[in-house]
Amino acid sequence: MKIGADLIPIRKMMSMDQIRMYADASGDYNPIHIDEEFGKKSQFGRNIGHGMMAAATISELMAESFGTAWYSTGKMKMRFRSPVYPGDEIQTSGQVTKLEDTTNSSHITCSVVIIRQDGEIIISGETSVTVDKSGSDGD
Repeated sequence: MKIGADLIPIRKMMSMDQIRMYADASGDYNPIHIDEEFGKKSQFGRNIGHGMMAAATISELMAESFGTAWYSTGKMKMRFRSPVYPGDEIQTSGQVTKLEDTTNSSHITCSVVIIRQDGEIIISGETSVTVDKSGSDGD
């Protein structure tokens, strides 16, 4: 890893079925997510996906890039900027912005962003993870 290195992006489609399943898993049954009539009357004019459902792709991105080190040492700060809608395709990507090496590990900071197919930013943020230089990531 080096500063400026891109993480391999994650692409996902956001379907109404996935939103309903997320509501079941999370217990978040806010009608803005699952009630079509409520969504139509909202400021958005339609249903929106759960912000944390979209944000989960940041964790997926980091786990793909840094393995189980992400689960044990990962930190994330994020800002929700725009809703995600059923039918949207989102892309989650990241770039290494800072490296701090010690004898045994590297502390890596990344900028991350989730973008909708129209180019609008859904979520932006920063992540950090500490990776063991021995090649073991905590497995």
